[in-house]
Amino acid sequence: MYDFFDNEVIQFILYIFFSFIVCIIMVTGGYLLGGKSLESKNKNLPFESGVKSTGNTKIKFGFNFYLIAILFVIFDIESVYLYSWVVSISECGWEGFIEALFFVFLLFISLIYLIKLKILK
Repeated sequence: MYDFFDNEVIQFILYIFFSFIVCIIMVTGGYLLGGKSLESKNKNLPFESGVKSTGNTKIKFGFNFYLIAILFVIFDIESVYLYSWVVSISECGWEGFIEALFFVFLLFISLIYLIKLKILK
């Protein structure tokens, strides 16, 4: 029979409770301590170092910028998976090691594929 008031369950409930408390304190603290300004004609103008903006603010970025950003996110997420594998390496054993090698091999193959397509240029 599972004991609801197990030590781990109580710790998890306390963690969630104090997380909510910290979030509430941060939001109300920012509201109470944050600067407040009166309505004025300059309030909604964009501000950059005191210089009034000129020209069109809609700058178009090339497709390559978005592609590089997405590739960075994809290859950055793999570091999160590898970090969690490294932390639990003693529990994974050889089976986990082989799975991690397969994961790294797939990433390497995908990187070679991207280089062959000349996407990174």
